[in-house]
Order: sequence, then C-alpha cells, then structure tokens
Amino acid sequence: MKVRIQIPEYVQKVSRMLSKEGFECYLVGGAVRDVVMGLDPHDYDLATDALPDEMLNIFPKSVSVGAKFGTVMALVQDSHGETMEVEVTTFRSESDYIDGRWPTNIEFVKEIDKDLGRRDFTINAMAIDLGSLDLEGSKEEIEVEVYDPYDGIKDIELKKIRAVGTPLERFKEDGLRAFKACRLASQIGFEIDEETFKAIVECVPVAAQVSMERIRDEFMKTLLKSSKPSVGIDLMRQAGLLRLFMPELLEGLGVEQKMFHSDDVYWHSLRTCDSAHDSVKLAALLHDIAKPRTDMGNGHFYGHDAMGAQMVEEILRRMKFPQAEVKRVILLIKNHMFYYPHMQDDMTEEEKNNIELHQWSDSAVRRFIQRVGIDNIDDLFKLRLADAQSNPMTAFKPEEITLLQQRISTVLQQDMAFKVADLKITGEDLVSIGIERGPELGKILKELLDMVLEDPMLNTKEKLIENAKKLANI
Repeated sequence: MKVRIQIPEYVQKVSRMLSKEGFECYLVGGAVRDVVMGLDPHDYDLATDALPDEMLNIFPKSVSVGAKFGTVMALVQDSHGETMEVEVTTFRSESDYIDGRWPTNIEFVKEIDKDLGRRDFTINAMAIDLGSLDLEGSKEEIEVEVYDPYDGIKDIELKKIRAVGTPLERFKEDGLRAFKACRLASQIGFEIDEETFKAIVECVPVAAQVSMERIRDEFMKTLLKSSKPSVGIDLMRQAGLLRLFMPELLEGLGVEQKMFHSDDVYWHSLRTCDSAHDSVKLAALLHDIAKPRTDMGNGHFYGHDAMGAQMVEEILRRMKFPQAEVKRVILLIKNHMFYYPHMQDDMTEEEKNNIELHQWSDSAVRRFIQRVGIDNIDDLFKLRLADAQSNPMTAFKPEEITLLQQRISTVLQQDMAFKVADLKITGEDLVSIGIERGPELGKILKELLDMVLEDPMLNTKEKLIENAKKLANI
C-alpha cells in the first residue's frame, strides 16, 4: 500500500546521516499507523541496523537512553536551529521475559522483519523505508510504500486490534500489552480481535506482575487520549484487568440509584468520565466510588462524598499518583455534592419560600471559597457539570453554576481573607501580646479566620488583637 506523508526535515536529517554511513533507516510504530489511518503523527520513531555505539558516533549530540535495548536519542537541529529529539533503536529480537515485562535475552539483528516480529500489535508492526527515499530536506508530501508483513493495513481497515503472531505468546512476554490493547481500542475506536482478547484474559496473572506506575500511566492515557474512556475501562473490566488496580470501581456494578439516576453506579461513573473535561476525568470516574458502601437501599447514599474521599486517597496512593494530584482529587470528590439554590420562573410560592430559606449568605460563599480553594473552583464546577450531563434524569440546572460563579466573582472583588495568611495579623503579633507559640497560637489564628469569614469588617489589626485577647483570656 502506498500512502502520502510529509516527513519533518529533522527526521529526514537523521535518516540521511544513517544512510550516508551505509545503514538502513525505517520509520516505525505509531507514526506509520497514524499515516495509514490518515492522521498526523505526533512522534517519529526510527529503527536501524546500526548498533548503539555506531549511532553515538554518527550523532555526536546524542544520548543513550536504553543501551540494553539499543535505543539512542539523536539530537539534531531543524531548519530554525532548534534542537529536536528523535528516538532511534537498533533492530532487535527479544526472548526469555521475566516479571511479566522485561526480556532477559536481547539480540541485535540485521533484518527489519525480525524487529517487527517482536512488536505487540499488527497495526504497530508496519514500517516505511526512509533510507530508500530521496528526501533532501523536502517539505512537500511524498508518496511512500508501507512495508506490512503482518497485515496491519487490513486490520486498520477492519478496525481490529490483533496481536502479532501468536497472541498468547505476545501477552505472556509483556503484561503491559494487555492494558495497552484496551487503551488503543478506546483511543482509536477499534475492537479487540477475539483470539487476542482471549489471550489477554488468560494472561491476567502476567499483567498482575506489571508495576503499578506503568499500569497507572497506561490507565491515564486511556482517560486522556480517548473520546470515550468508558470503552477502554470496560474492556479492562471484561478482561479481568480492572480488579488488579481499581477493584472498588467494580462494586458499583448493579447498584441501582432509584431516585435520580438512570444507570447503576458503575455505568454512571463511566459516563461521567466520558463527559468530563480532561482536568477532572479522574475525579469524575471516582466521584461516586463510595456509593455501594453507603447504599441505604432507598435511593439515598448518605455520606458517600466524605467516605469517597477516604477511598480515593487509598486508591490513588496504591496507584502511586503524585501527592499534589491525590490531594486535588480528594478535595474535588469531598466537595462535589454542593447545591446552590436559585429561583426559577416556574416555581410555586412554597418552593420560592423554601429557596429563600436556604439561599447562601456572603459568608457561606466565602466559606465555600475557603474550603474548596480558589484554584480548584473551576475544576469543581466542571465535575459538577459532567456529573449532571451524564444523567438524563438529573434535577440539576446549569444556571446553578452560572449564578454561583457570579456570586463568587462579586465576593472576590472585595478585600477578603480566605486563609490565615490573608489576616491583617501574624503569629508574631499574637506572641507580642502574650500568647505562647504552639498549638494554642495556631488554634486562635484559625478562630480569627472563622470570624473574618463571617464578618470581613473584622479583618483589621486592631480588631483582631482585641478578639485574640478575648480568645486567650488575656
């Protein structure tokens, strides 16, 4: 099959340098798959028969990033003088895998066929021979032949994810491939070939040996690179992979939400994730994680937000997420059940009176800002909207968010204190009036902040000193 491709000048430069020294150079992997599918490649990985030491000599500005696996990062300048990175790997074959991931026997080979034969899926086992092309810095699209020994083009036409060679062997070699198959199917909208999926199920014990960090990274690619992450997540469930790292999500299967939801907890969580902005996809997937454990049997799940925050902390720490992300997701889930009452034209007088009784005061808005954090409010709103958009039976109205945003904007225009550091007083000021350093001092500062959140007019040094003395019985 011939395809048209525009090869970046810096990639052409790497190919020319290898060809000049008598070595082969092929474009391989996802870039070739993207070109065949009519997409623009994001990365350009090259394969060559040059050995790592030979590549380090050819590319003086290069870094060996995987000597054992024959991978060198070639650093070359583009036409604008900017240094670009191109990953180049020696043709190799692999065998004798351990720990469900790493080959102990790696042999550098001279044939592209053997190199392609070690790859995971047919759609990733195609190549374009750059060494045979007359590139010379061309910026135009050119027509090239795709080398396709494993019928990857046919599988693209069929929209199939199929393992190279014998599926069982591929998944026994590398447990991460099982997660990757589900992620790719979700990302590019393909189905997993039946024999390939059976092999994934059979090789779950191998997948269980993969490090949690690698599973986490593949899982996050599923969330962030798929138009419908639910496809990949549910494939992981069907294959038995989901229980390896997030068994709590499975608890929601069949747990009905009788009052305000059309889906069970599991499918509502997946659909909320599909609807969510990238910045809150993880929180969206986990926002109702505690509902099965707080199910009252009558459509109510009291305290699922607070318990959910505890469960999410355990899940994200297990999956080795960065501490900052753990804290952010916990905060979003802990606060996702907020409700901002607002008047609507079609309300009865009784409903309007009830709204008036529960409308937020300015101090309530200030406490909301303080509790959530100004930097997290937009993400909390995105989570709230995704939660509602995924449920056709919701009573939520988008103007709830709009009106609260307006209130927050109004409050923020005032000279507000939302944290201890915003007070017009410091710990040293309290020490100067006789309050000892230690827990008591911190407690008094917090109580002063509570007072100021209730009445911003108290945020003057004179009034704060006066109230501090009362709190300390001075």
